[in-house]
Amino acid sequence: MSAAGTAAFVVGPVLLGAMAQRATGLGLALVGAPFLVAVLGPRDGVSFGNALQVVLCTVVLLRTARGVDRRQALLLLAGAVVAVPLGALVVDALPEGPLLVVVGILAVAAVVVSLVPRLGGWMRGRSGPLVAGALAGFVNVTAGVGGPVISAYALVRRWSVDVLVPTAQVVLLGINLIALVSKGMPRVDGVVWGAAAAALLVGVLAGDTVARRLDAGTARRAVAVLALLGGLATIVRGVLTS
Repeated sequence: MSAAGTAAFVVGPVLLGAMAQRATGLGLALVGAPFLVAVLGPRDGVSFGNALQVVLCTVVLLRTARGVDRRQALLLLAGAVVAVPLGALVVDALPEGPLLVVVGILAVAAVVVSLVPRLGGWMRGRSGPLVAGALAGFVNVTAGVGGPVISAYALVRRWSVDVLVPTAQVVLLGINLIALVSKGMPRVDGVVWGAAAAALLVGVLAGDTVARRLDAGTARRAVAVLALLGGLATIVRGVLTS
């Protein structure tokens, strides 16, 4: 496929993902990752997603930084710092299909746990953010979808969207930077980079409008649905890849 054709396929999913991420805290990896992997291949697709997340998280964070829960963000990042390099080693050692299935199951399980108060109680303890951060880091570097685990943690903690959105960006920014250092930059044509960057900016602007219209209940349901879809999509990718 030509660079222009690849860019055309990338624009739509990246725009929609950026819009969702600005409004709910996550979205680019869930909406865009399957398309990026399909168009660019597993390695470059995930790495390109990591790079786009770095840009998107920075832009969204600059617009929402007042709501960051600094203490929780640092604890989540501390867990992720340990797990991301481990995840990078696992990617090199295990077949892609089975790995994606396991990662998807972990992501779905985290969301289900967050929705059942008795099961999600451990996330409120002292080790909760460290374990959640480690899971998010591992899942992100192996499949590019760390958002569902962070969302599961946010649902248990009952964060408002005003807290979730910026705090998630801090954590995802750190995780994706570490993932890029661990795996290296993707081999992607400049035209594709330019198209994706433009789609990110348009998506963020559109997400600003959506965020202003979301009430708390709708936002929480949207976060849960997006997180579940992200985990399920990862399982499907794994099955199809096996």
